[in-house]
Amino acid sequence: MKIERFEDIQGWQEARLLTKKIYELANKLPFKRDRGLCSQIQQASVSIMANIAEGFDRQSKKEFSRFLYYASGSASETQSHLYVALDQKYISDVDFQETYNQAKKTKGLINGFISYLKGKK
Repeated sequence: MKIERFEDIQGWQEARLLTKKIYELANKLPFKRDRGLCSQIQQASVSIMANIAEGFDRQSKKEFSRFLYYASGSASETQSHLYVALDQKYISDVDFQETYNQAKKTKGLINGFISYLKGKK
């Protein structure tokens, strides 16, 4: 399948699902009372999507890869924030595992795309 728009990138699609889940969790009590953590985890997940989109419009594979690395890092940041939410009992074990795995899947797709771009001259 040819990628013509950033929305065609599977990593971006999975990041969108992750972001939707993060917002759902962060909008529930008691999580939403912790404005600092809510803001950080939401920004981290949105950053995944944004960096993929921004990198897509760069003029080189090298530049695109750089933004994909940022997106992958933001997925790890999201996973780290999930541990805080779990430890504070803002989210259930089930919600943690589902959301953590979604971030892992997203990160795997992003890193696979980076490898693909590196191999393509």
